[in-house]
Amino acid sequence: MNTARILVVDDELVVCRSVKKILEKKGYRVEMTQQGEDALHIIGRTEFDLLIVDLKMPGIDGIEILKNVKEIQSEAAVLMITGYPTVETAVEAMKSGAFDYIVKPFSPDELFITVERALETRRLKEENLLLKKRLMGVKFPGIIGDSKKMQEVFASIEKVAPTSATVLISGESGAGKELVARAIHNLSKRSEKRFVAVDCGAFSSELLKSELFGHMKGSFTGAVSTKKGLFEIADGGTIFFDEIANMDMDVQGKILRVLQEREFVPLGGTEPRKVNVRLISATNRDPKKIVDEGKFREDLFYRIYVVPIHIPPLRERKEDIPSLAYYFLQKFAPDDEEPYDISPGAMEKLIDYDWPGNVRQLENIIQRAIIMAGERKIEPKHLLIAPKAGGSPHPHYIPKTNEELKKMKKVYRQEAVEWLERNFVICALESNDWNITRAAASVDMQRTNFHTLINKYHLKEK
Repeated sequence: MNTARILVVDDELVVCRSVKKILEKKGYRVEMTQQGEDALHIIGRTEFDLLIVDLKMPGIDGIEILKNVKEIQSEAAVLMITGYPTVETAVEAMKSGAFDYIVKPFSPDELFITVERALETRRLKEENLLLKKRLMGVKFPGIIGDSKKMQEVFASIEKVAPTSATVLISGESGAGKELVARAIHNLSKRSEKRFVAVDCGAFSSELLKSELFGHMKGSFTGAVSTKKGLFEIADGGTIFFDEIANMDMDVQGKILRVLQEREFVPLGGTEPRKVNVRLISATNRDPKKIVDEGKFREDLFYRIYVVPIHIPPLRERKEDIPSLAYYFLQKFAPDDEEPYDISPGAMEKLIDYDWPGNVRQLENIIQRAIIMAGERKIEPKHLLIAPKAGGSPHPHYIPKTNEELKKMKKVYRQEAVEWLERNFVICALESNDWNITRAAASVDMQRTNFHTLINKYHLKEK
């Protein structure tokens, strides 16, 4: 039994009665009026799920009613009726916020199908709005997970956040380490101060020291003015070292001094400067193994390893995939368009995949699927993920329209570029024993730009 409430507005009594009779047979609750002014009074006192409004009426016409509805009952869907179908009227109705329009004369089936689509779209919008409100209200923005493993992560965040303890976050690339670091900062007493993130692999040793500690004017060639370092900028707040295992041993020694003495000396300076920062670090490698390999100072390791938090890979918490998928669906779906949904088959495909790129890969897949899904529902064919055993990463899918073909060409072209770019970076790294500085120089790229590509494709030495 359909319980939706519908208002029909048309200056022709026969149209009002016909529409009312057709929809009441389907179980809808229907009211009608022949005047636009009466319609505005009715929607001012009664909430409706759907309005069916004639475009051309004496006095207050359909467009004016439509504009008022969007102010009074913004969630109500609106269908326009017109006996004068032109491109101009269609464009005007859609621009004003109508879901669709139907042309007189119309059959009962045509009316019912259009009404069903409008109400289904409204329902999806309501569900997405509720989901958006729920996600906006969570304590850990952007970190989604109901699994036991993620609940353990959330519990650790809540316990450590109010303290001043250093934290080492471990987990694979794309798992969300920086989001966890930001959550700790936001729940701490330092939340009113700065959160400064540092990619430890993006800078050479000398440049990283300049970035962290600042420098005095004239301290080296090119130092034309005194510059504050990131430690000074983060004073009172939190500094986050992403991929700290990539930090040069010399820089590690200086970081240790900051943690021990709560002070640092800018490059070219002579007087130490006091600083009060909380240090949170992250690595995608086994933190104890890098110490055993002699690539990380043991004394610094135990300074940053006070509270360890491990983020499990997505393949170990597949029960979180539906919530994450709908979160990204809400994040990337255009606000001015109909809401998107995910079919059961598509969701099954998402859950069945192993996600080597973790949450970041899922985010990218959903964003691309929205581009492909012209029907506003993501189906398995829209998910461009590789099968388990060889074969093409693309499903066998034939575009039905020129617009869909253009979208597919754009996606495939981008994937081809990314494939070439990724292999270009891998070849340069392998030819130089995975030394980033030498690899960048061998292909005539700046080290920072080259390292950006390494991060983009989540590359690391096997």
